[in-house]
Amino acid sequence: MFKAMIILKRREDLGFDEFKSHWLNHHATLVRQLPNIRKAVFNFSTEEGAGEVDAVSELWFDSQQDFLDAYSSEIGQQVAQDSLARVSKRERVMLTEHDIV
Repeated sequence: MFKAMIILKRREDLGFDEFKSHWLNHHATLVRQLPNIRKAVFNFSTEEGAGEVDAVSELWFDSQQDFLDAYSSEIGQQVAQDSLARVSKRERVMLTEHDIV
């Protein structure tokens, strides 16, 4: 299973609650439409404004190619644009997941 973790810092002009609400309500609707996505989880900092991370998105696909194909699609471009419009920093980490427990 392939997993992408996307580490996010919101724009300074967006309040944390506004950012979180948008991510859970609008952005999630777009992510659900990505082709071949297997699972998506959004994680939010428990301490607003503490550090360089406001949220971490986890996206699972069968392969890295499925991930790349999803983001090459029309809806994938919309997901990326929606994300970039609301963050000041975004780092994507591509991973192979190994379940231990």
